[in-house]
Amino acid sequence: MTNLAHHLVRTAETHSDRPVLRLDDQVLDYRALDERSARVAAWLIGEGVVPGDRVAVMLPNIPQFAVVYYGALRAGAVVVPMNPLLKSGEIAYGVGDCAARVLLTCGPSLPEALVAAEQLGTTCVDVAGDDFAAAVDAVRPTAAIVERTDDDPAVILYTSGTTGRPKGAVLTHGNLRSNTETVARLLSVNSADVIFGGLPFFHVFGQTCGLNAAVLTGACVTLLPRFDPATALRILTRDRVTIMEGVPTMFVALLAAAQAAGGAATEGVRVAATGGSAMPVDVLHRFEAAFGCPVVEGYGLSETSPVVTLGAVDGTRKPGSIGTPVEGVEVRLLDDEGKSVAEGEVGEIAVRGPNVMRGYWNRPEADAAAFTDGWFRTGDLARRDEDGHYFIVDRKKDLIIRGGYNVYPREIEEVLYTHAAVAEAAVIGVPHDLHGEEVCAVIALKPGATATTDELYEYVKARVAPYKYPRTVRFADALPKGPTGKILKRELSAAP
Repeated sequence: MTNLAHHLVRTAETHSDRPVLRLDDQVLDYRALDERSARVAAWLIGEGVVPGDRVAVMLPNIPQFAVVYYGALRAGAVVVPMNPLLKSGEIAYGVGDCAARVLLTCGPSLPEALVAAEQLGTTCVDVAGDDFAAAVDAVRPTAAIVERTDDDPAVILYTSGTTGRPKGAVLTHGNLRSNTETVARLLSVNSADVIFGGLPFFHVFGQTCGLNAAVLTGACVTLLPRFDPATALRILTRDRVTIMEGVPTMFVALLAAAQAAGGAATEGVRVAATGGSAMPVDVLHRFEAAFGCPVVEGYGLSETSPVVTLGAVDGTRKPGSIGTPVEGVEVRLLDDEGKSVAEGEVGEIAVRGPNVMRGYWNRPEADAAAFTDGWFRTGDLARRDEDGHYFIVDRKKDLIIRGGYNVYPREIEEVLYTHAAVAEAAVIGVPHDLHGEEVCAVIALKPGATATTDELYEYVKARVAPYKYPRTVRFADALPKGPTGKILKRELSAAP
């Protein structure tokens, strides 16, 4: 029997006065996080939440995220983290799909969440409100942790390919525990470390490598709810950050901020870890020189908890490589027939190990497509060199990664198709110096219809999270199609 929340309880016993979360002048130590999460667990149980029930959490990187995250886990519930930038329709889909018993949110996210909750008949709670504070203070904290097995769901993360609606990747207590322990060991995380908390906890990278790794080891996470490079640079210096974690666009922005400030002045950073999209080799070298620390690049997905491969902190690191498989995780490169490719050849990454999700929530057909003989097919293409180091070559799927955030073209296309003037729509990713990729929509209008680029920007922007809407709109008489009528996105991507 196990429960990821045991990490918190054990660390609170040995590092009770150690800060676990810092948000500027607001500091939460392990004793307080343990006690408050125990109260949240008791409150949830009092509200009728039973083991296995889903609890949606839509919060930025603020201390309340950790409080309700571990509180829900202690109660035996399944946490469903959601991006606080989502609009009501997006929220309603995720909350409805997993049948969450309660939605916990606050701040600017609250109005959209309330609309979604009313539509579904779901309880929506403002965790920053006085009513919630009074309700949690009124209950007796439960010292007991509801035991779960390694195979029981702990977290559901919504993700998808470029077709269909988002799917919930079910990560178990065993998945998250094993990957957290592996990351903490490889990065040598300990109670003296301060981890930069600019990666959102609602995303698996920030959740596993930031929050959970810290709680396992007694480290502190210094929070930045919304990334700003100048503020991030001040935090790195002010809080003496020792582990920098971020997506490549954060490193690009930090380099620019450091140059504007006349230098990095962050001698305490001992290692930086990046993932989410490819790190340009030039940026890697410049960051190492400016900040005086090694940069290790890794690879993973929501479905793999997330870390599959990681470069060595001490030892051979190859710029441009995503490293080698982490302990206990197996990687194969497969051709279209499911056979392993030879060394140096390109194949689809397939993964097997304790970090791989149990499956997609109520999506047996998606599971059948994603798994082959127990191996999870990632859809990403890579090659392996003679030393066993892996290099990402391309993405088999049409997924767009903008600034570390996943943007799924089908979702944006469906919004565009609801516009009265749009006859055909295709969304693709185009290269961008800062964000890695930018969202581009290619539109064919209905005969006689008119629409401006600004009109389409605003139309989509009003219906999806801010990072998703197209910044570029191209118009065409018709979109290129194959023999079956399928739009040929590869031809659109090649067009100027």
